[in-house]
Amino acid sequence: MKKKDIIIIGSGIGGLTAGALLTKKGFKVIIFEKESLIGGRALSFNTSNLTIDSYLKILSNYNMMIPFSEPELKTIFEKKKLLGYKLDLGYHAIGGGVLSNANSVLAELNNHVDILESYVGLIKENEYVFPFLSKIDKIKIFPNILRLLLVSEKTLKKLDPISITETINKYGRGKMKLILEIFSRSITTINNLDLISTGEMFRSQRNLYRGSKPVGYPKNGLESITEKLADYIKQNGGKIYLNKKVKKIIIEKQKTKGVIVDNKKYLSDIVISNTLVQDLFKIVDEKNFPKDYTKNIKSLKGTGSLCAYYSLNKLDKELIGKTFHFIERNIGIDGNDTVGMIDFMASSPDSGIAPKNKFIVQSYIICNPDEAKNFEILKKLKILLDKNLEIIIPDYKKNLNWAIYPAIWHLDGVAKTIENEKPDIKTPIKNLFIVGDSVKATGIGFNCALNSARDLVEHLSKK
Repeated sequence: MKKKDIIIIGSGIGGLTAGALLTKKGFKVIIFEKESLIGGRALSFNTSNLTIDSYLKILSNYNMMIPFSEPELKTIFEKKKLLGYKLDLGYHAIGGGVLSNANSVLAELNNHVDILESYVGLIKENEYVFPFLSKIDKIKIFPNILRLLLVSEKTLKKLDPISITETINKYGRGKMKLILEIFSRSITTINNLDLISTGEMFRSQRNLYRGSKPVGYPKNGLESITEKLADYIKQNGGKIYLNKKVKKIIIEKQKTKGVIVDNKKYLSDIVISNTLVQDLFKIVDEKNFPKDYTKNIKSLKGTGSLCAYYSLNKLDKELIGKTFHFIERNIGIDGNDTVGMIDFMASSPDSGIAPKNKFIVQSYIICNPDEAKNFEILKKLKILLDKNLEIIIPDYKKNLNWAIYPAIWHLDGVAKTIENEKPDIKTPIKNLFIVGDSVKATGIGFNCALNSARDLVEHLSKK
């Protein structure tokens, strides 16, 4: 390898974005991916080619399981009910809609992805409304939204240690209280409002108010984004190796020297990790790092949820393309209340993820990582998901083809909370960097991962 070669560990959205943008800067990028598919946790796959064993193995590798399905998962595969479908690992909506950060990056590469987008409605006890805010609500709340758009980063930093609970107690009135309760949870995928930073929530929400609708989903699934990034890398001299697990990052005199893959050394002055940051010390000796740094990294927690994919044989055209939030009170989990979303964007024929005349409804309900492993809690959450879908579609079970409920306890690599101190993209080791939703960057989840890569490329360009 040459001086301008860069090794990236992992082909998640952070690794692929960094790889594509660095390739544009003239670096030769080599990506090692331990799985057989690119995308990391932003993964789409064609279920027609899967066996039940390969599906469960993929999920297990990404901290997931299937606690429920209708009918049994074995029957779904035996009867080939997934033929012609394309699914993500779990529920993924992209904040920002058409004007998302994804298209901002792709524009730098002279590319583009078509994105379905939606405003958000609200499911109430026995009815639903769309959109969430009426025209009168928008007029009343507009001054607050305007302040949010214009507030300085200096002010946001002052609000970083202030919890949403405190903000609601001080400013939450009427519809604004409900907005703070629901959107703070749905944006961060955290139920406990005591843990959510007001500054970080406003910072992320501001990213959604840029002229497009707040949520989007890419046509043909998330792979429409990851494949464009991967193609750019490969077409411009870079390499992506699948089924290649990095066993060790080589460190000499507090500086990266390369990696070991399959007992072979690949030398490089710059190494970028796009793995879960909590797994960093599985591939690099923690003795090279300050004790406070390793202690913090090991303490970081992710986010969790129970997702659901419903395949329906029939769907009211009025619902297609819409998205709905719901909030369930006093259910006895961390944060007491929980928020979820039921999404009909993916049910559009334009989504390209279901066979003709079949409709996919994606949904999720928030829980923490420990709750995502607790079968009794998951049963309670499944009931709530089904109940809210039934409010929108009272007879959905008559038209149900199949339903799969993936539970995930690492939806975000690191939860963006007041307690979690996300690390910088720069590590204490010279020329060892971290990208992904595990590090400090603007946005949550997908957007955080993507923006961390942009921050890294800017840093390396200055150097």
